[in-house]
Amino acid sequence: MDQRQSTADEVAAGFRNLYGFAPDGVWAAPGRVNLIGEYTDFNEGFVMPLALPHSALAAVARRTDGVLRLHSADLDVPLAELRTDELKPLSDGGWAAYPAGVVWALREAGHTVGGADLHLASAVPTGAGLSSSAALEVVTALALNDLFELGLSGPELARIAQRAENDFVGVPCGIMDQMASACARPGHLLHLDCRDLSVEQVPFDLAAHGLGLLVVDTRVKHALGDGAYAERRDGCEEGARLLGLSHLRDLPYEQLPAALGKLTDERVRRYVRHVVSDDHRVQRVAALLEAGEVRAIGPVLTEGHHSLRDDLRISCPELDLAVEAANAAGALGARMTGGGFGGSAIVLVERERQAEIAEALERAFVEASFTAPRIFPAVAAQGARRER
Repeated sequence: MDQRQSTADEVAAGFRNLYGFAPDGVWAAPGRVNLIGEYTDFNEGFVMPLALPHSALAAVARRTDGVLRLHSADLDVPLAELRTDELKPLSDGGWAAYPAGVVWALREAGHTVGGADLHLASAVPTGAGLSSSAALEVVTALALNDLFELGLSGPELARIAQRAENDFVGVPCGIMDQMASACARPGHLLHLDCRDLSVEQVPFDLAAHGLGLLVVDTRVKHALGDGAYAERRDGCEEGARLLGLSHLRDLPYEQLPAALGKLTDERVRRYVRHVVSDDHRVQRVAALLEAGEVRAIGPVLTEGHHSLRDDLRISCPELDLAVEAANAAGALGARMTGGGFGGSAIVLVERERQAEIAEALERAFVEASFTAPRIFPAVAAQGARRER
């Protein structure tokens, strides 16, 4: 079900109704969509996401008694009550594992977090590849950072949130989602080096160029905890090991053909080819944007989709149809985005043709007897912040 974006006042009122007193504040952290650079983050490569206006909001009050109470306004589940000193990784805590994992990760890192009451509401579509989990993690981390005066920076909060997802929830994701949620700026792409977390904020005002970016949520739910993501990560790490590299980031694009010739495992070879070429695509897109050649990034997006479909093999019929139908209808380029096996595609379009191309996509899904997609424009929004 699509969630309307709650306001900070509404979430604060929900907190008050639930707990009987006012929260200490309300914080927000957005979902993200990735323009280019997929499965490159855990290979210490490059990515280029933007934050979406769709955010998770958290009304939070500080506690000092070691009790952690968690409630979701979006799910018909009871309030979860835990103790901070009894949090256990991989305990299958459902949605509550994401904020609980952040508390665990902060404490594991040596930060004093004495407990908290949280009431959360999120408008980030779940299972759509738009980082709904990272939004929950980052908004929790930011709130606790403020309330317990931990003094952590945006990148440090992103690392805490990533550890929560990796080691507490059990999803071996890279750092991109959490960094985009924590550090993105409105009107900009986050050109992130995942090795040292250095960031370049790249202006991304598509409207000024007469362009738009559509997100096509196929409504095919993806779940990265089922092992497919981990298998590809393992394959990438095996490729780096066989090539004598720390990470695939260290393989220059110009040396890719020679390196592929040294790999006998066809699966590992495909994964290596995708990662190194997608790192190169990020740099190509960055150069095109710097030169003001925004329309020229479209074919690079489509090329990236073909690599995800053929080499990484993480697409699905609905994502392939979204890309093919959009391009056939006159889009400048399109690709699946996110972890794959469902989720969303992005489509670069002439602004005046947004509605026409969206209608063509809807028709194509009907003709294929697929569930109707959810289509909306992506506008580069603000990263994590305090709302009140």
